[in-house]
Amino acid sequence: MRLSGAVLAALALLAAVPTGAASLGDTGPDRHARGKQGEREPRPFGAECRIGVHGSAVIAYCHNPYPETDRLRLHVECERWWDIDVDSAPVEAGPAQTVRLAGRCWEEVRSAWVSHEK
Repeated sequence: MRLSGAVLAALALLAAVPTGAASLGDTGPDRHARGKQGEREPRPFGAECRIGVHGSAVIAYCHNPYPETDRLRLHVECERWWDIDVDSAPVEAGPAQTVRLAGRCWEEVRSAWVSHEK
């Protein structure tokens, strides 16, 4: 297949333009800190959690590296239909704080996760 010179020139221009190029109106020093209507972008939020399942027991350790408090809840879904799923009471993880959450099923655990709330 042969490409004409105009098509080759257009492809070369597309390859030369950087993918994150700024528009003409978005070149100020705080272009990354403001949204469309002058609002600031949301700050990072949410504790980092490690969840371990050991038989029928679930333990989660969550560390909050951010300045806002994170309200955490552990949710455990049990494998058996008759086994009651577990939703823990909310636990607050303050700035630079690590918390431990625990739950269990009578038998096997199907899944476990942690929810976050400001």
